[in-house]
Amino acid sequence: MERRTFLRAAAIGGSSAVLGGTLWRGAAYAAPAQPGTGPYGALGAPNANGIRLPGGFTSRVIARSGQTVSGTSYTWHNAPDGGACYADGTGWIYVSNSEINPSGGTSAVKFSTAGAITGAYRILSSTRQNCAGGKTPWNTWLSCEEVDRGYVYETDPWGVTAAVRRDALGRFKHEAAAADPVRQVIYLTEDETNGCFYRFRPTTWGSLTSGTLEVLVAGTGTSGPVTWAAVPDPTGATATRNQVSGAKRFNGGEGCHYADNTCWFTTKGDNRVWQYNAAAQTIELAYDDSLVTGGTAPLTGVDNVTGSSSGDLFVAEDGGNMEICLITPDDVVAPFLRIDGQSSSEITGPAFSPDGTRLYFSSQRGTSGSSSGGITYEVTGPFRS
Repeated sequence: MERRTFLRAAAIGGSSAVLGGTLWRGAAYAAPAQPGTGPYGALGAPNANGIRLPGGFTSRVIARSGQTVSGTSYTWHNAPDGGACYADGTGWIYVSNSEINPSGGTSAVKFSTAGAITGAYRILSSTRQNCAGGKTPWNTWLSCEEVDRGYVYETDPWGVTAAVRRDALGRFKHEAAAADPVRQVIYLTEDETNGCFYRFRPTTWGSLTSGTLEVLVAGTGTSGPVTWAAVPDPTGATATRNQVSGAKRFNGGEGCHYADNTCWFTTKGDNRVWQYNAAAQTIELAYDDSLVTGGTAPLTGVDNVTGSSSGDLFVAEDGGNMEICLITPDDVVAPFLRIDGQSSSEITGPAFSPDGTRLYFSSQRGTSGSSSGGITYEVTGPFRS
């Protein structure tokens, strides 16, 4: 997935050290994504699940909060949030956080090669407000606590190995995580109005027992070169975001996704999708609803984000009009689906099955607007590769 913006940023990377702060004027960077026709066409009428989908796509309900998952004896958690998929022999597993405080944690659903549910179980318990997280290359799930001085827990999607609290990743209001196997770091977002963007450099790649937590340092604009500085005290006795002079502020860090030398992350306070070019060490805007021209911004309330093998980003809305929108490699933003009748909810946990043919996500509060009304869905269809 070589997005046009990555190639552009790589081309200017060699001049960053010479130009320094002058790049923050933004002249070297293209405009953020603009509305257009998506690759799947217009949304249809609401289906039986109240979901508007493009032609050729179907949906089903996988689980409902407070109810047993079909074919199992396991009761699905309240307020389903961030999630990810894992290959499991000929089938796969979908994990989902619970944004409840206290007693949040994480659950998992197992599927057969045909997509039938074969099991459901708990993989993390007795934690607080587990919002988003991230998948590691060694097939664990990093579940993040979205509370003051929250922790990151490393969990086993198969539920065999007990979850472990990873103190070295810092204590702050964690939101999401994304692994970069090339630079061997974990990127982390912070859900504060004056939050920061972090990366964790493990002492040994594949182990999160120890390492160095760093914060992104940059100019005050929306594009340009960046550096990283170590956070002196990751325990957060003094807020991690306030320990390094010049740390760049982001207004409400949310979802985070890495692919091919780029980490995309969202900020809900200003409805932006950012992209960090890890090869060139630059950032720029992939989307900003205030910079949309010629019509209404299709994507608002940006939140969780994932990507497909085609290079499309799928961004879930917290509020807005309850859509998952996609941003194509050609910088076109368009709705992919919309949930009707659930305006008091938010869309969470988008993740693709290993073969890329099924998209999982949740409506955190469903039709009731309560954390006990969460619904987890699957959409199947001709996703492009």
